[in-house]
Amino acid sequence: MRCLGKTAIDAPPVDRHRLYEDVLAIVTGALVVSLGVVIYSKAVLLTGSTAGLALLLQYVTGSSFWLMFSLVNLPFYLLAIKRLGWVFAFRTFVAVSLVSLFSRLTAGWVEFARLDPVYATIAGGALMGMGLLILFRHRTGLGGINIVAIYLQERCGIRAGYFQLAVDLAILTAAAFVLPPANLALSIIGATVVNLMLAINHKPGRYVGVT
Repeated sequence: MRCLGKTAIDAPPVDRHRLYEDVLAIVTGALVVSLGVVIYSKAVLLTGSTAGLALLLQYVTGSSFWLMFSLVNLPFYLLAIKRLGWVFAFRTFVAVSLVSLFSRLTAGWVEFARLDPVYATIAGGALMGMGLLILFRHRTGLGGINIVAIYLQERCGIRAGYFQLAVDLAILTAAAFVLPPANLALSIIGATVVNLMLAINHKPGRYVGVT
């Protein structure tokens, strides 16, 4: 795939992430994302990307999020291998597996006696956005749309957050048949929070750390 209108420029020398930095980042990012997912699941909210599809399938089928999330991501590993390489695909597989594991365990680690829906929307969305930002900066995604978003940003300069926002809104539109109107409205706000965090903080050239 070639993107017209983009010219390559020589990047200044930068220090690469060390292996332990990548490992810590992937574990931390997955842990933060999983906490946001658990908050959304508790509040019956929906986010975008494959995590949103997994939550939607959880609400419809009654199956666990961790299982749905693992299954939904399977078709996208081929794209990751073909377009972004084995290393990125492996990192993504590890991150997806960790989010699945942590989301299952976090439900037993954390209990909410009361969870305000508006707070859940903002806090859960911010947590998922921060977790994704950590993963993106260490060249790791969470499968699905994340893979396409990172590929387009690296090859075409299209901001990952804006691309994901458009896709996420389409997913949330489909959720209108499942969620109550109030929950759907809050979910749209939450998806906006997630993707604005990425759009504002994950601009090409702003962060030069590489793996």
